[in-house]
Amino acid sequence: MRVVIAGAGSVGRSIARELLGHGHEVTLIDRQPSAMRVSQVPDADWLLADACELPTLTQARVDECDVIVAATGDDKANLVVSLLAKTEYGVPRTVARVNNPRNEWMFDESWGVDVAVSTPRIMTAMVEEAVAVGDLVRIFTFHQSGADILELTLPDGSPLAGRRVGSVPWPDDVVLAAIVRGPRPLAPSADDTLEAGDELLFVAGAEVDEDALQRLLAPEGELADGGDVLADLRPVRLPDAPGEGSAPTSPTA
Repeated sequence: MRVVIAGAGSVGRSIARELLGHGHEVTLIDRQPSAMRVSQVPDADWLLADACELPTLTQARVDECDVIVAATGDDKANLVVSLLAKTEYGVPRTVARVNNPRNEWMFDESWGVDVAVSTPRIMTAMVEEAVAVGDLVRIFTFHQSGADILELTLPDGSPLAGRRVGSVPWPDDVVLAAIVRGPRPLAPSADDTLEAGDELLFVAGAEVDEDALQRLLAPEGELADGGDVLADLRPVRLPDAPGEGSAPTSPTA
């Protein structure tokens, strides 16, 4: 895969090293001479130029790349690079870094952005995921489809602890994608049993009622009041274990 990265700062260089380590071809672009630390990523192609200008993108052969990553520290530049890559060169996939969370609303398909990565949001999600047991945490949002990756650590008092995955009436457009039990990630099947302390990872559609999912997984007060939190949710049949049926599919970003 051929990848062009606009922005050769610490973020851009780190991405380049990871991609090169996986056997991909990488070109780094930056307009600042001080960013030309070629010795730190010697296997990449380097270009000292402004990635917001068409001649630069042409010289970088953006029309031949599979992905462009706009990883500068300037949100305006990242938006311009994404828009030019998508509209002028037809790049199949654009990934843009969001530096200021207040600008995140602009990083969508209207600006040519397929995937927006907000470091502050990801860090916030990681903090919440580390300390919150029983709370549904949004880890990542696919901006093109609007689908979310959600995480919840099943608390001791959850009514789902001890239940088979296939017997749980998951809300529509929710896929239980993985169970992390201790150090082991598990591909859930209908016959697997949920346990307190399991870290559950979901892929949820844009219209999913997250409050209903939260009540299903870790209700607060409903059980003590004698209410049935499962009654309001329509049962949805899960796929069988691998080899017995088709595996669940995740929404396409």
